[in-house]
Amino acid sequence: MSKNVRVRFAPSPTGPLHIGGVRTALFNYLFAKKHGGEFVLRIEDTDQNRYVEGAEEYIVDALNWCGIPFDEGPGKNEKFGPYRQSEREHLYEQYTDQLIAQGKAYYAFDTSEQLDAHRKDHEAKGKTFIYNWHNREKGRLVNSLILSEEETAEKLEAGEHYVVRFKSPQDKTLNLKDIIRGDITIDTNVLDDKILFKSDGMPTYHLANIVDDHLMKISHVIRGEEWLPSLALHQLLYDAFGWKAPKFAHLPLILKPTGKGKLSKRDGDKMGFPVFPLEYSVPDGTVSRGYKEEGYFPEAMVNFLAFLGWNPGTEQELFSLDELVKVFDLTRVHKAGARFDPDKIKWFNHQYMQEQLDLDLAEQFKSSQPELEPIDINYIALVVGLIKERATFVNDFWGLSHFFFEAPNGYDEKAARKAWKEDTDTIMQELVAVIEQTEANSAEALRIAIKDWITFKEIGFGKVMMPLRLALVGALKGPDVFDIMFLIGRDESIKRIEIAIESF
Repeated sequence: MSKNVRVRFAPSPTGPLHIGGVRTALFNYLFAKKHGGEFVLRIEDTDQNRYVEGAEEYIVDALNWCGIPFDEGPGKNEKFGPYRQSEREHLYEQYTDQLIAQGKAYYAFDTSEQLDAHRKDHEAKGKTFIYNWHNREKGRLVNSLILSEEETAEKLEAGEHYVVRFKSPQDKTLNLKDIIRGDITIDTNVLDDKILFKSDGMPTYHLANIVDDHLMKISHVIRGEEWLPSLALHQLLYDAFGWKAPKFAHLPLILKPTGKGKLSKRDGDKMGFPVFPLEYSVPDGTVSRGYKEEGYFPEAMVNFLAFLGWNPGTEQELFSLDELVKVFDLTRVHKAGARFDPDKIKWFNHQYMQEQLDLDLAEQFKSSQPELEPIDINYIALVVGLIKERATFVNDFWGLSHFFFEAPNGYDEKAARKAWKEDTDTIMQELVAVIEQTEANSAEALRIAIKDWITFKEIGFGKVMMPLRLALVGALKGPDVFDIMFLIGRDESIKRIEIAIESF
């Protein structure tokens, strides 16, 4: 392992950060921290046509919410800045000129119409048009390989549109290595001459990516599987410049919940789950749901994402971020796509719910529920402690606990038919007397007094407890009845029982 591990997350600011991008950032972060390295954020905004205002801020906010902030990037520890590719334009042209001077790249003046005509001609003959060794010097294409130096200079001086293409080698075999996928062999004859630079002064992703990774001393490139087809070109560019390439690792795709095809925003909209870490609004007013706003804990989302394509080799599923850093290993990342399971991330959120402090959850609960404004936070925390085991999100709390804060305003009809019989009024009136005589200083004191009375009277347990729960809650649900009675108090309990007697 290199002593100076430096990895980068390099998103394009073309919209909100997809959950797949968050997973890529997370794996980079874990790898960097595991090896005492640095996690770099670079904004790859060379495609100005797709640039979206505010997208960069969204990316930074999302990483911070997830608890995986970058060590180095825009506005932070700028050792190799700037970190926006649009601010690095002056760097790329000199490297393009270097490749041209060495005969490893060339100017191509073909118009889009001419290239389209070539494609159609090949299709008519049952072939596929590829701009590379087999046609770049045949005379049908217009480039500096067949034009004289004077003709090329004239076209450039005249301001003709051009691109600079990489001159892919002919009849060579590339032997590549990927940390996740192992050895990869590529025949260079199947590669096309990719565009590196355009006459508008902007590089393509391929050139800018290689130059920036080299200048920023990136040691490992950990990125999505969709970049695997570019690996050969990138290695060839490193070779052309005479630079040592970083080690590569291509992460598996995140698949739809069905397991077929790449996960998309449409899948989330269709099945009712977010695909973005934070809520995102577009100018037309459309709002895309975010995990933060849906009530997920960032720790739960990070834990869930870590298991999309990786496993620790043990049965353990719950890991703090520090624990993930300690056990993370790129060689345990799978090649096959990882199915996104919306129910599994809910399971993780439920598990993390149980680990939260009741007081912290109570603060969140109170701030989200106007009815709780006048209620003491310590009382709310006691309630939360009783009901959080049944909850997945904080916004589940009110439905699970409203009866701790207000008396029922009605009764579940099915539950009433089951719980309230002909003799229930009499039993409940006697129960009121028992409660009045009990020192209700704990749930256990109420439990002992009422159970002793039930045993003495030889009444069926259900004949008392079901109508009692119905009176207190309005339905046959909720935590332990005696906990409810203790928290709402003896007087409130008696009041609710008496109202139920009158109602039925």
